[in-house]
Amino acid sequence: MTITTVSELGTILGVWAHPDDEAYLSAGLMCDAVRSGQRVVCVTATKGEAGVQDESRWPAERLAEIREAELKECLEILGVTEHRWLDYPDGGCDQVPHEEGVARLKDVIDEVQPDTVLTFGPDGQTGHPDHIAVCEWTTAAIEQSSTAASLYYATVTPEWWSGPGVFLDQFDVWFAGRPSITPRGELAIDYIPDPDLMELKLQAVAAQESQSASLLAAVGKEFFLQFGGEESYRYP
Repeated sequence: MTITTVSELGTILGVWAHPDDEAYLSAGLMCDAVRSGQRVVCVTATKGEAGVQDESRWPAERLAEIREAELKECLEILGVTEHRWLDYPDGGCDQVPHEEGVARLKDVIDEVQPDTVLTFGPDGQTGHPDHIAVCEWTTAAIEQSSTAASLYYATVTPEWWSGPGVFLDQFDVWFAGRPSITPRGELAIDYIPDPDLMELKLQAVAAQESQSASLLAAVGKEFFLQFGGEESYRYP
């Protein structure tokens, strides 16, 4: 069964590695759910302090502080009021003891009691080791929790991959691998934000300027609005 409306997802918990993961992969879902009166909670494992793109504008020694403020603005745009930091080092999640990461997330899951948990698949979407570690922690935490939450892994469709997915390769988005590709008929969640939500999604991504400025300048607003909206998830 493919879910196409957010009301079916109930309380949503998103578990991500870096600020901006949540915006690209679930901004529309989160904002739509908030508008529907559903609870939405976002967890971010690191503050993304290793993601220096322009030292002169966003210096390394201040990047954690900058990205923390950017994520706060992003979530405010989307109406999400609940957020948790795990405060692990950017680029170091795979060095955190597995049991520790699992325990931290199990505590959050037991507290929130979500109906839906969104995270990366085992491929990490981009192959990033932090993404892969977060997937492993989240999957194990749900297995150990008493919650009846449904777990969903981020994915892309063949149509998306053959178009914008391949185009984005020139920007080193898939620097360590490529995302899992799932036929549309096999998706667990097949969600495309409507135009007004897409405008908010663009604002949420743009709010994280230290990471998105160069990409948005290169692809342009119209490209993002046309191709940035697919938020697809598969079953584990």
